[in-house]
Amino acid sequence: MTGTLVVTGDAAADRLLNSDPLALMIGMLLDQQIAIELAFIGPSRLADRLGGPLDAHRIAGMDPEEFVDICRTKPALHRFPAAMGGRIQEMCQHLVEHYDGDAAAIWRRVRKAEVVADRLAAVPGFGPEKVKIFTAVLAKRFNRRPQGWEEVAGVFATDNLRSVADLDSTEALVALRENRRRLKAAGKTKTD
Repeated sequence: MTGTLVVTGDAAADRLLNSDPLALMIGMLLDQQIAIELAFIGPSRLADRLGGPLDAHRIAGMDPEEFVDICRTKPALHRFPAAMGGRIQEMCQHLVEHYDGDAAAIWRRVRKAEVVADRLAAVPGFGPEKVKIFTAVLAKRFNRRPQGWEEVAGVFATDNLRSVADLDSTEALVALRENRRRLKAAGKTKTD
């Protein structure tokens, strides 16, 4: 897996996101109620704290309190480290149970975007908007475009700067922030 995502401001963290499907999913999971670059640098920080590559089997099997402590270590992986630590573990448990720990199995060799969307929707912590955005990330940044991906991604399939799916440079991140400010000032959301 090789992608073109540029989001964290840290080249090594971006490389991890672009090469490790589990890192990408953890970043997407963390992307709520915190700055986008903090969410997506989380997988790199987690890998460092675990002392090796991210492994769904290992994370799923860890003592929950120990894992939350790792998530709480400053800088915390999220502003709600206990809740998000639990969600990361739940996601990894789901991946172990349904995909033998292989995150990419959710989308690898799948021809219909509806199937990918259904699989993503079953992942703990992936609600309808995350499913749409992640589908757009796979299409735009990883060239994974199963039939119907535009319909599944909805407004996130467009070329407008709306989400992490549109980030291929530091300039794009700046432009995304500006677009979000304009939308907020107009009383709109990223889906408008």
